[in-house]
Amino acid sequence: MDGLSRTILSALQDNARTTAAGLAARTGAAASTCLRRLRSLESSGAIRGYHADVDPAAVGFSLQVIAFVTLERENRATIEAFEKEVVTIDQVLSAERLFGDPDYLLRVVARDLEDYQRLRDNHLGSRPGLNKITSTMVMRTLVEHRPLPL
Repeated sequence: MDGLSRTILSALQDNARTTAAGLAARTGAAASTCLRRLRSLESSGAIRGYHADVDPAAVGFSLQVIAFVTLERENRATIEAFEKEVVTIDQVLSAERLFGDPDYLLRVVARDLEDYQRLRDNHLGSRPGLNKITSTMVMRTLVEHRPLPL
């Protein structure tokens, strides 16, 4: 990855709505060159998408939870069943499989504590092969969506 690509990616991390003309002003390259490079970065998968940053509280999700999930057994069937379920739950904003204990880290939003309890009991906690879920409520988010250091 060369300097032009890194500068374009950095500009888009700052503002995903940056135009080709804006990229040209930031990079010193022609707008057509920036647009070609942008399309190349998209097609290569370096740019995975463009997203609106929506405030969860503004749309009724006032509670954010970090859920640590530990499975009883780490066999293929248990892992696949758990992961298949988790990806279908809209309130799970991110899910990472971890080395060590716990097995998974989930970031979940809920309207309130009762909403999270229903989600935990009816979806997350109802999976066979689950050992435990440890839930931690987020008090305040300090860093969110930090741009990659390019």
